[in-house]
Amino acid sequence: MLRFETAGESHGECLVATLTGLPAGVPVSLDKINHELWRRQQGYGRGGRMKIERDSAEIVAGVRHSYTIGSPVAILIRNRDWQNWTEALPVEDAEGAEDKKKPVTHPRPGHADLAGAIKYNFADARYILERASARETAARVAVGGLAKALLTEFGIEIASHVIAVGPARLDRIAGWDEVAQLRNQSEVVLSCVDAAAESRMKEVVDRAYRTGDTVGGVFEVIAHGLPPGLGSHTTWDARLDGRLAQAVVSIQAVKGVEVGFAEENAASFGSAVQDTIHYDREGRRFTRGANRAGGLEGGITNGQDLVVRGFLKPISTLRRPLESVDLATREPALAAYERSDVCVVPAAGVIGEAMVALVLAQALLEKFGGDSLGETKRNFEGYLKQVRDF
Repeated sequence: MLRFETAGESHGECLVATLTGLPAGVPVSLDKINHELWRRQQGYGRGGRMKIERDSAEIVAGVRHSYTIGSPVAILIRNRDWQNWTEALPVEDAEGAEDKKKPVTHPRPGHADLAGAIKYNFADARYILERASARETAARVAVGGLAKALLTEFGIEIASHVIAVGPARLDRIAGWDEVAQLRNQSEVVLSCVDAAAESRMKEVVDRAYRTGDTVGGVFEVIAHGLPPGLGSHTTWDARLDGRLAQAVVSIQAVKGVEVGFAEENAASFGSAVQDTIHYDREGRRFTRGANRAGGLEGGITNGQDLVVRGFLKPISTLRRPLESVDLATREPALAAYERSDVCVVPAAGVIGEAMVALVLAQALLEKFGGDSLGETKRNFEGYLKQVRDF
């Protein structure tokens, strides 16, 4: 079973990720993984931390001579900012270390600060925010790059774009080709396929900058080239839409997930929602009149593009702090401020790609198995023949 874990604190020595279950023989390019990490750091509205970090992945296990060897893959991403935190967050306690801590005693509304401090019985929220921080997602993007490497071998590609920042929204459906082109941008503004819409989004971010506020939005992840048949309808936890929803909503600040045109569909009659079924006799394949289901029916991929959207709330750290309470005195106080971003929607899209890639890679290996890439491909080709002969 494909499984990943991450470890590390926002201002610790490094982030660590492990990925278990990849078959042997998957080609791995550090340049491609590092490009994904670069994309995650881009976007209009990012904060000062992105000027410090230049994320790059170090693979220390599971890959040799640029190919996976079937054992767990381990990745390190070093935090450059650690040099400023060595005394505040040492691994071993030392005399005088208490005076060098950087406590957080004014929890931020909307963040994990207060709930985590209560749960773990900490007098301040420093350790909570260190792990709850979206800095952790750099590790997810790195292992997501490995999942993408596997999917590419089966003709499956993944890309994302931004469809809304605050009230500014893309007012049309974006096609796969134009979304895929965004992956190769040399400069990322807000990752929108439409220049006019992106300009409106940029104005919203500027307004948030001027007022000391933050702004959220909506990103869309598209998976292209999927075969029908990944996932299952047979049990609740095998349904791919549920697994994708959990993966995407696990991203920090994502509070909602939509598969296909779920919100619009909910306000429509069934006759306008369901994707009609047709048959192409020359191509010997089933086709659909539209893709309002987002490529999933009954928790199973149907061969169309998979479309998943993440709804991102404005992040919780504001330069104009909100009302809070001091954890020590219980007196009113303004919420803590840590160096932060104003808008992270394009970055969230890249993280969404990684999470979708990991879920799809897991579903692909569940269906086709194989200890080596060659074995998995043989099983995959046999299944495609079965689909063609259906």
